[in-house]
Amino acid sequence: MLGSDYPGQVCSLARSLEVIGERWTLLILRDVFTGIRRFDELVHSLGIARTVLTRRLDALVADGVLERRAYQARPVRYEFVPTAKGQELVDVVALLMRWGDTHYPHPAGPPRQLLHHDCGGHAVPHLACSDCGQELDLNNIEARLNPALA
Repeated sequence: MLGSDYPGQVCSLARSLEVIGERWTLLILRDVFTGIRRFDELVHSLGIARTVLTRRLDALVADGVLERRAYQARPVRYEFVPTAKGQELVDVVALLMRWGDTHYPHPAGPPRQLLHHDCGGHAVPHLACSDCGQELDLNNIEARLNPALA
């Protein structure tokens, strides 16, 4: 993980990586987003050590990305569901999956497909302009410093 201070740097991406930048975190979120939400199911799906998963889940709950919900009373067992804050990361995970499918494809095709529940169409994540709706890429965007922070 990155350090938590960035001398001379004000960067939302760096602060975000403090929460989601550890290698297991995006894989945990991928599984949670696709319905694998119970601890033992996550251990099995990811092949992750239980102690590592416990630490990552505790951190995601503490950061308000996931919520721990009891699904069984005796013994108490929990599932992990995305909060509203966590749900906003679906786009990030979908874009990384698409990038990986494009640049590091599996010979048999994408391992997972994100499909629309209602019609079965493929989810197509992309950046778009908030005013006109045009799809954006590096050729038609620019990054400007916030005058309040310059």
